[in-house]
Amino acid sequence: MMTHSRNSIAWTIAGSDSCSGAGIQADLQTFQQLGVHGCSVITAITAQNTSVIHDIQYVSPAFIQQQIMALNAEFVPAAVKIGMLGNSEIIHTVKLFLENYNTGHVILDPLIQASSGKHLFDTEQKNYLEKLIQLFPRVDVLTPNIMETEIILNKKIKTVADIECAAAAFLSLGVKNVVIKGGHFDFSLQQQWSQDYWTNGKECCWLASPRYPQKNYRGTGCVFSSALAASIARGFAIKEALVIAKMVVNQGLRLAKNITENTAMLAHEHWPAEMADLPWATTRPLLQRPARFSMSDSTSPSLGIYPVVASSIEIENLLAQGVTTIQLRIKNKSNNFIEDEIKKSVDIARRYQARLFINDYWQLAMKHHAYGVHLGQEDLHTADIQKIHDAGLRLGMSTHNYYEVARAHAYQPSYIACGPIFATTSKPMCDAPQGLAQLHYWRRLLKDYSLVAIGGIHAGNIAEVWATGVNGVAMMSGIKEFYTV
Repeated sequence: MMTHSRNSIAWTIAGSDSCSGAGIQADLQTFQQLGVHGCSVITAITAQNTSVIHDIQYVSPAFIQQQIMALNAEFVPAAVKIGMLGNSEIIHTVKLFLENYNTGHVILDPLIQASSGKHLFDTEQKNYLEKLIQLFPRVDVLTPNIMETEIILNKKIKTVADIECAAAAFLSLGVKNVVIKGGHFDFSLQQQWSQDYWTNGKECCWLASPRYPQKNYRGTGCVFSSALAASIARGFAIKEALVIAKMVVNQGLRLAKNITENTAMLAHEHWPAEMADLPWATTRPLLQRPARFSMSDSTSPSLGIYPVVASSIEIENLLAQGVTTIQLRIKNKSNNFIEDEIKKSVDIARRYQARLFINDYWQLAMKHHAYGVHLGQEDLHTADIQKIHDAGLRLGMSTHNYYEVARAHAYQPSYIACGPIFATTSKPMCDAPQGLAQLHYWRRLLKDYSLVAIGGIHAGNIAEVWATGVNGVAMMSGIKEFYTV
């Protein structure tokens, strides 16, 4: 399914949970679930069950150093997840390791307090937090929840603005990325959504998912941070890894196994592939479910071969040959020329009763009553999606990876285009070809959407593309093999 490396190594530096709901045990299960070889450096041994921690025995810093040395000789990690540390001496030992670690990413889940209220350190709190903060300049992603954020920053979190300010404060302390987990934060009176806030100081987003029934779900924070580490170890960019980690937690919650009436263990089934687990990636906290764009009309539900062309003349030629869905994509022309071509193209498409999507120029598409608009990810910063929806236009969106798929999902478009499937020279691409296996995966994941494949598709591979179950195949230069342009 995935094109990223399955042979990567990830470490977890954390405490042992004797009932296996969190800590080292949950981390290793998550690593295995995501196809990563997991190694462990144990910092503490706990005697606990699902409701209470009876005792904690902290491992000596010298033995932690021995574990690190033994692993580093043969199992150099592509990512390191750090969880429960316990005291200042252990933090110092880990800090020495991080000062010489330059082969991968560091994810820190700053465990401070168990859900039962017991502190997860044996040092005076102020001193412990000061030492913990010294790790921040070596941390690529920090993953505190609201409670941990309040304790570390000594600040109450009451509003969305408080969360965003807290994230900025963490960045000022040296971390490169921060994800503040808002699973217990009340974003609305209905408390419908669980939402996490990510930023690196230049970009930001909220990842929202439906909130599951309130229970004592064991190890959600551990699973999130270890899934993040595993995804990064496999070569995914941080924004993609965030979406995958959120999907892993959502799947674990959805399939959680009840231990008692009010306590459940997250499931560790397989790589997440159900749309129910895909979060919405939004620029602001989600307060209500996004409105869905329609694709229904009197024509065929299949988009068929979907040409992307640059002129009204090409549109006329292709529609005359039986094409039913087409896109006008004009670049680097004057505004008057673009508007004239859009108007001509809309008139032609109406005459053939065809579906015409206008690339980028959503205001002109609305003005001249086109069938729909196609937007790239960069267009989402300026397009008014609500106006497009209210005007009754259909919406198509380009995606190239997990993060962009989650972002498209938040807009509920008429179709989602995934690519490039194969190498292409039709337009500059920053993303590597995804391949047929990944297209099969997108088809399964995005089962409620019309799916369009794009990128490097031609007569020699189109049958394999159709076999994945996509609803349309978009083509630029390859269209000449099928129609006279």
